[in-house]
Amino acid sequence: MGDTQFALGFDFGTESVRVVVVDLRSGDAVGVSTRNYAHGVLDAKLPGGTPLPPDYALQYPQDWLDGAVGACKDALKQAAATPEQIVGIGVDFTSCTMLPCKADGTPLCLVSGFGNKPLAWPKLWKHHGAKSATDRINRVARERNEPWLARYGGTVGLEWFFPKMLETLEEAPEVFDAAEVWIEAGDWFVWQLVSGPFPRCAPSAIGRSTCQAGYKGLWSPDGGFPSRESLKAVHPRLGDVVQTKMPGRLVAPGRPAGALAAAAADAFGLRPGIPVSAAIIDAHAGVPGAGVADAGTMVLVLGTSACQMLMDKQEHLVPGIAGIVRDGILPGFYGYEAGQASVGDAFGWFVDALGLSHETLARDAAKLGPGSRGVLAIDWLNGCRTPLMDGRLSGAFIGLKLDTTPAQMYRALIEATGFGLRRIVDDLEANGVAARDFVACGGLASKAPLLMQVYADVLGREIRLAASDQSVALGAAILGALAAEPALTPQRTAEVVRLIGKQRTDLSYLPQPPASAAYREVYGVYRSLTSGEGEVAKAMRRLDGLRHTS
Repeated sequence: MGDTQFALGFDFGTESVRVVVVDLRSGDAVGVSTRNYAHGVLDAKLPGGTPLPPDYALQYPQDWLDGAVGACKDALKQAAATPEQIVGIGVDFTSCTMLPCKADGTPLCLVSGFGNKPLAWPKLWKHHGAKSATDRINRVARERNEPWLARYGGTVGLEWFFPKMLETLEEAPEVFDAAEVWIEAGDWFVWQLVSGPFPRCAPSAIGRSTCQAGYKGLWSPDGGFPSRESLKAVHPRLGDVVQTKMPGRLVAPGRPAGALAAAAADAFGLRPGIPVSAAIIDAHAGVPGAGVADAGTMVLVLGTSACQMLMDKQEHLVPGIAGIVRDGILPGFYGYEAGQASVGDAFGWFVDALGLSHETLARDAAKLGPGSRGVLAIDWLNGCRTPLMDGRLSGAFIGLKLDTTPAQMYRALIEATGFGLRRIVDDLEANGVAARDFVACGGLASKAPLLMQVYADVLGREIRLAASDQSVALGAAILGALAAEPALTPQRTAEVVRLIGKQRTDLSYLPQPPASAAYREVYGVYRSLTSGEGEVAKAMRRLDGLRHTS
């Protein structure tokens, strides 16, 4: 194996980091290792015991580094790969997961005096504490008719970069003042690789991902970040934040953000100088990781939440879309992102609440027909991402009777997430963005056959599967391989994507015509209940307000 070259992919999820080593001759993953974060998700209290308010979801940044180092060394050992054989490194990360830090890369939460301040800690993507900040940003943007707002379907999302920054400015101004750099966690980790680890990082080495900045930071290749005037209208102290607290240059995924620093190489058991790609959002990495390199194929990344990624040669403004970014996924295409804030999380909540197993519930639910015998769910247990972008919304069951079974409710939840997916597809196609084919990846795609069959029936379309359940990590490795290419062309990009990202040929999910016909009626009921200005949504918003005051 002495002449074999490998690419390395770091995949940072909600609970763990996975590292994959890919053989660039065969395209196969020859080493894979996962490490859970020691502190997991901080949603009840900080490590020191400080209690957290509702809707908080924070993380311990040292967990990212410690987990990545351990998983990297394990994966290299599995692959029998030497440091000299690694030619490129790619990184994907949850987003918008972001943190304040010092100019030398030290997370602010690790600085003396800030460990007990919740907003000094990294905010995980599903941190939902910035509701009022999000409302203000949206109100000001609409009043000013900001041109960038249409790229996000007319609504800035609760989980995005500037709402979380504004939340800190308004609720913990001492944290905002002390922060010298605000940065996405994916960019922070790349920064550690090319300039660190902290506390030796240099701000001039920051390579900010055009993917993360475009989808979560309101950036575009043509207009950059929102203007000083736009941000100042939101809050006077935000006016110069891009210039003073967001240093770095913008780099596209698949292009080098820098080379692996000597100290980082020593920590990870690698060699200095390896090209490191700019980061990509984890769901977006699933597109190349599933072998998709062209327009018209929607990639369903199914896990705790769900993201739907689609590429098109043209820009079409779509109400409710989460973001449209030129070259946001792969070069030469406009990347469209939609998402559902709760999928696997919803099923997990239901199983935990009833003390039953997924296996038992799925087996019994599979015996029921479309419509769950008159039970309908609304899938907003963690708010609605696309198309309403409203974290104040909540889940519901309708049609419950004294003889309703857990299996009916479980199937209704599955169907509801399918209806949410179909709503996204319908909205895209109504605005000129074609979704001709579907490929699913992620943990649920490989482990939940009932879910996949329901989705095929609800959509009335065939759904193919990524060949690997590590497609997101493979996508990160693909970006590492691309970063090592001195002159990258669209043709070469497609070759690398198709070498590493593969699809199964032995299994796909085909729609069953009787079930698809039945679902058309149930979907109509779902649509009638899930209008953003309907009575159900209004009631949910009122109840959310009561939850925070009681």
